[in-house]
Amino acid sequence: MDGVQKTIDAIHHTGILTRDLDGLERRYTDLGFTLSPRSRHLLSARPGELPTEGCTANRCALFGGSYLELLGIVDESAPDPWHTKAMADEYEGFRLLNLETGDIEAARGQLVAAGVHASGVLDLERDVETEDGTRTVRARAVHVDPSSTPEAMLGVAQHLTREYVHQPRYRSHPNGARGITAVLIVAVDAEAAAITERYGRILGASAVRNGARAVLEMGAGQLEIVRASDAGAVLPGEPIPAPSYLAAMTIAVDELGVARSTIEDAGVPTHGTAEGFFVSARDAYGAGLFFVEA
Repeated sequence: MDGVQKTIDAIHHTGILTRDLDGLERRYTDLGFTLSPRSRHLLSARPGELPTEGCTANRCALFGGSYLELLGIVDESAPDPWHTKAMADEYEGFRLLNLETGDIEAARGQLVAAGVHASGVLDLERDVETEDGTRTVRARAVHVDPSSTPEAMLGVAQHLTREYVHQPRYRSHPNGARGITAVLIVAVDAEAAAITERYGRILGASAVRNGARAVLEMGAGQLEIVRASDAGAVLPGEPIPAPSYLAAMTIAVDELGVARSTIEDAGVPTHGTAEGFFVSARDAYGAGLFFVEA
C-alpha cells in the first residue's frame, strides 16, 4: 500500500478491563511492572462536550512510547459515556487496543477512508500527580464502532500532554520492560481475511505471512492476526473468550533471565517459547503476555 499517508502508525496503548482493579494491580505488580498512581477518568460523551467524572479509573505501566492500561470500573453508579460497563458485561480481560496518531482529525479521515465507522473526536482528561504538582492529562480520541471490530474495542488516540503520562519516575520496571512491540488478534476463520484486510486499510500496510500469523508492520510495533483454527499452535491451551478477540501482547524487556525470575519469584508460572517466555492469560487477567529481549 505504497503512497498511503500513514497518520496511524504505532501502538498507543493496550487495555485490560476488570471490575477488580485492586486484584489487577496486584497481579501486574507481581509480573514486575511499575504502575502509575490510580487516576479517575473525566470523559466526554460527544464531540465538543465537557468531560465529566466517569465510572472508571486506571493505573498504567508506562514505557515512554506505548503503555499498558489497567482499566477498572470503580463506581457502578457514575456515568459511563464510553460504555465500559457493557463491555465488561460481555467479558473482562484484554479488550482495548488504541493506535497512535499525531493528528487526530487526519486519523479520523483515514478511518473513514478505510470504510470504518468511527465516532467524532472525543476529549479525555484525568488529573495526575507530577513532581511539579497536580497536572491534567489531556488527550483526544476517536472510537471505532464496536460492531465494526468485534475482536477489539478499537480506537485512535493523540497525546496532548505526553510528558504528564510517561513520567520518567514510573518507567523503570523490575522486569526490565521497555515497551509493547506486538498485539496478537485471534480471528474466527470465516472473518480472518476480512479482519486482516480491514487493519491493512486502517494502517495503510500490507500483511506479510510469518507462519500462522499475518503480520502488519507499523512505524512502532506490529499487529499479528491468526485464524482461530490455527490459534492452538500459537497459544496452546489458552482460553477462548469470544469468536474473535485480542489474545496477547508482546513485551520487550532488557534481559529475559531477569524478567523471568522476577515473575516466577512472585509465584506466577511461565512457559518457554522460541524467542523468550510466555505468561498465560489465565494468570494475567485475560491477556496472554509474550516476553522477548529488546
